[in-house]
Amino acid sequence: MQEFDKSISFDGRDIRLKMGTLAPQAGGSVLIQSGDTAVLVTATRAKGRDGIDFLPLTVDYEGRLYAAGRIPGGFLRREGRPPEKATLISRLIDRPLRPLFPHWLRDELQIVATTLSMDEEVPPDVLAVTGASVAVILAKIPFKGPMAAVRVGLVGDDFIINPTYREVYNGDLDLVVAGTPAGIVMVEAGANQLPEQDIIEAIDFGYEAVQDLINAQQELMTDLGITLATSEPPLVNTTVEQFIESKAAPKIITVLGKFDLGKDGRDAALDEIKASEVEAAIAELPETDPVKQSVEEDPKLVGNLYKALTKKLMRKQIVEEGVRVDGRKLEQVRPISCEVGFLPRRVHGSGLFNRGLTQVLSLATLGSPGDAQDLADDLHPEDEKRYLHHYNFPPYSVGEARPMRSPGRREIGHGALAERAIIPVLPPQEDFPYVVRVVSEVLSSNGSTSMGSVCGSTLALMDAGVPIKKPVSGAAMGLIKEGDEIRILTDIQGIEDFLGDMDFKVAGTDSGITALQMDMKIDGLSMEVVSKAIMQALPARLHILDKMLATIREPRPELSPFAPRLLTLKIEPEHIGMVIGPGGKTIKGITEQTSCKIDIADDGTVTIASSEGERAERARQMIYNMTRKLNEGEVYLGRVTRIIPIGAFVEVLPGKEGMIHISQLTEGRVGKVEDEVGVGDEVIVKVREIDSKGRLNLTRLGIHPDEAAEARRNVSRG
Repeated sequence: MQEFDKSISFDGRDIRLKMGTLAPQAGGSVLIQSGDTAVLVTATRAKGRDGIDFLPLTVDYEGRLYAAGRIPGGFLRREGRPPEKATLISRLIDRPLRPLFPHWLRDELQIVATTLSMDEEVPPDVLAVTGASVAVILAKIPFKGPMAAVRVGLVGDDFIINPTYREVYNGDLDLVVAGTPAGIVMVEAGANQLPEQDIIEAIDFGYEAVQDLINAQQELMTDLGITLATSEPPLVNTTVEQFIESKAAPKIITVLGKFDLGKDGRDAALDEIKASEVEAAIAELPETDPVKQSVEEDPKLVGNLYKALTKKLMRKQIVEEGVRVDGRKLEQVRPISCEVGFLPRRVHGSGLFNRGLTQVLSLATLGSPGDAQDLADDLHPEDEKRYLHHYNFPPYSVGEARPMRSPGRREIGHGALAERAIIPVLPPQEDFPYVVRVVSEVLSSNGSTSMGSVCGSTLALMDAGVPIKKPVSGAAMGLIKEGDEIRILTDIQGIEDFLGDMDFKVAGTDSGITALQMDMKIDGLSMEVVSKAIMQALPARLHILDKMLATIREPRPELSPFAPRLLTLKIEPEHIGMVIGPGGKTIKGITEQTSCKIDIADDGTVTIASSEGERAERARQMIYNMTRKLNEGEVYLGRVTRIIPIGAFVEVLPGKEGMIHISQLTEGRVGKVEDEVGVGDEVIVKVREIDSKGRLNLTRLGIHPDEAAEARRNVSRG
């Protein structure tokens, strides 16, 4: 296409779209820019592979260090495996896009967003989401758009659109809203215990701004003479569909009404109906029967239609009877049980959380400041993370056997959501300098393991003695929409997530929300429905929280005996080099002598970690003595390091020497210095004078016995 530029004045900031210049062989491409942040987004469509029965959509976000004017580290000096932040942005683009493609589409689709330039004011992620919509439209891929996204921040009492990094960091809200003309399709947020009504108002505020970007895209389509591409759904084989329904529907309804079957029993019963009532009946049909011929032409036809029938009947039961497959009412939470201290106390803290068949074991580990995760590759005010949440989802948790791989996008995304939910309640670093890592092991999954991880993590942190401000719980909400009929489900299980239209996770304390994430399978929801889902989650969260508090009401008063003890002291920044020593020799020596781990921050904060308090105190005293300021009149036990004709040099503190003049060695006349002291001797000395050049003049005269005894005790403690 020919080059075409469009500028959108949006909330006091221009968003510029440049098309037809870059990536001419991509199906559609756009350079979307705001401030000095520019993201190239491309959309490409290719012929689908044979036999695929799902939408093969791939979304990749590529971060480049040249965008921030930096060269990668490491031997290769090039970008390697994408950091977690890139994976999370990829998911942020994917989640509002995916439900807008026709579910029957089988072509290969790839969206690639590459940040070419980035400043410290404009985050690239929401630009990439909106850019993806433009690229898809330009690529003429069937799409229920346009779609756009904005970020909402809270500064003071005012909501702002697309805040800067610093405004997000200093504010109480980081919320991303994506929507279409039909409604809201995605929400993701972290909040500092904001009340439900504030969150609802923020989403509404953001969706109003989204409308401006949607209108701009519609104007762009008019300017370019583009209409949204459409795709007709494949014809349903009504003959086979009706055959399956006639054979299986009554028995499926019976199984769905047996609420005591449980997940495995229900799945087994449905599989048995499919085999005995449908597949067996088809096998007995003559070869000329159109049903049998259709099935032989498409081996997946029976499975797909049987699954669609089960989904229809299950949704009908929920809409018409208000009863779910496990017999619960729409707002009812599954049975909950909790346990802390589940593992031996060498584990710093553990929490086992069960909700129905979902089971999550979370384990907390405390470390020193040096264990913080370095975020130096991210252009962000924070350069390290002191709370890390990792989420593992092994195959046995769903009764499967498959190869174990490194964490995928799902694991990274669920871990980040749980991490975001907990961060607002962590104690300030100055009060609790530990780095904390929580690992949530999903041992059994049947819906909302991410919220189970939030609950398990809260239990583990309290068990570890981390003084969190308030405990956090979470619940997942679902939705069934049939025409104008809408039913919101509390605490959805796996099958309701799979067959439903929404997965809305809400986490928070009894004071307000700390994190939420909403994903849709339809092309949009009204604010009214979103508001209702948020408010319906509140009693569920509080119910779960009550169950957790019945197990452990507050953080343990003492840390685990196996957790490191941290001591801190502040030294002058100019003394950091002295403590480290040439090539790290000095600090290594202290570490070897005390078996402590020592971290020094750029501002001079020294943190000493040890499982034994005495060792930590010894290391602290050594560093304190090394960096402390000496004053006239103070008494020390020192060691003679060298002798000259007019006196002796004595090291009173590590790296600090002073001289005793021969006249100050003892009362009366001294012939030779060696007559009184020798190299290596320990001597009690007093600081007689600190001259204008900072040199220490020492004396052995006029020292009271009590002063000498105290000096010896200080050395013993050090």
